[in-house]
Amino acid sequence: MQIVKDGRVVEDCWQHLDDAQAVPVAGDVTVSCARWAGENAALTNRTGRLGVRVSGDDPLEALGPVAGQFPLLVVEFPAVADGRGFSLARLLRDQYGYDGELRARGHVLRDQVFFLQRVGCNAFESCLLAAEELLPGLSDFSVRYQASQDEPLPIYRRR
Repeated sequence: MQIVKDGRVVEDCWQHLDDAQAVPVAGDVTVSCARWAGENAALTNRTGRLGVRVSGDDPLEALGPVAGQFPLLVVEFPAVADGRGFSLARLLRDQYGYDGELRARGHVLRDQVFFLQRVGCNAFESCLLAAEELLPGLSDFSVRYQASQDEPLPIYRRR
């Protein structure tokens, strides 16, 4: 599957495991936040990288302080109208200082990717649109008035 990462369309090397799925001995996988909390020791004793998926229902208090140990955090968007992922992304970047790949995944629209990038997402995986359809949304606007993750100064301070 192709995703948008760092402004380019690339092949995704990660396998997203359901909670009931067996964890392969090798390979790059993501697991839910709940599964990570319950099977942490077993998940770290394997070959391959481990990423964690977070949703609006997951408390970040346990994951946030150790987020930096993961090369990938996936913010789940279970519905188009569920905007909690925007807040999760901002918290992971600003409050917890996460600097790895932060991927918005699920019901992600082209109209949202510019704003998701502003709160810290640098990768996008949509179940509704192909990666090529998402990519132009990253440059929908040329001027950013408010301060955010991608531009810390508001426009009136940039003169």
